[in-house]
Amino acid sequence: MLYGLHLPNFGPFADVRLLCDLAQEAEAAGWDGFFLWDQIARTTLAPTSDPLAEVWVTLTAIALQTQRLRFGPLVTPLPRRRPWELARQAVTLDHLSGGRLVLGVGLGGGYFDFAALGEPSDLKVLGAMLDEGLAILSGLWSGQPFHFEGRYYHILEAHFLPPPLQQPRIPIWVAGMWPNRAPLRRAVRWDGFIPIGRDLALTEMLSSETMAEIVAALQQLRSQPGPFEVVHFGVSSGEDPEADRALVAAYARVGVTWWVENIVPERWGTWQQWPLEAMRRRIRQGPPC
Repeated sequence: MLYGLHLPNFGPFADVRLLCDLAQEAEAAGWDGFFLWDQIARTTLAPTSDPLAEVWVTLTAIALQTQRLRFGPLVTPLPRRRPWELARQAVTLDHLSGGRLVLGVGLGGGYFDFAALGEPSDLKVLGAMLDEGLAILSGLWSGQPFHFEGRYYHILEAHFLPPPLQQPRIPIWVAGMWPNRAPLRRAVRWDGFIPIGRDLALTEMLSSETMAEIVAALQQLRSQPGPFEVVHFGVSSGEDPEADRALVAAYARVGVTWWVENIVPERWGTWQQWPLEAMRRRIRQGPPC
């Protein structure tokens, strides 16, 4: 089991220097990963427009301020990005960080990030764009001449160098709503799955029994050998190490490989009220292992 943090980069945390400081503290405290939200306009959690730090600029700064942490967006809505631009950004950041980038991807579709900006929002269209975008990323990362003819994207000819430092590619974790099965079928073609419970609040998490069901479904669908990550958005107390270890162990037993901590305890109220010092204290307490 590896342990990561999932932090906002908007509202009180729309400060690149602050997030770099928190990433350095996370590394010192023994966390393995540091992951950020990826919105372009406004989070659906916010009742009003809020400050927001662009995720790829922020991740670049974090790469330069850390040595060991794996990091990345959880998740980037690939259909609202040009795949060839994302391919370049990701490879550059992969080399800059010494091979520590993880790329989380999903459909997206939130109103303020899509429909409000004139982007397509039909989920079937977004799913097809996501699949084509992933194929393009893989092809452009190959280091070989590449051509692509899809419904939504067309590449006459391209040859992107250098290839990623990580091989066979930068790890791609696919997010999807559980119990939908289409995201599982998509995820098994890549490097990991991030299940998101439909209608769950940030303070809630999928049970270990549900995660066991997800792992079993992934095992039935997977045909490719090699490592595959099962990522769980978890909430631990940070105050009761014995209880936290028992909680995490229940998920490790069913096959979860990454515990990604959502630092949003209910007692803090809405996300605008997340106190910085409480966030910093939880980071310094270290992972629940």
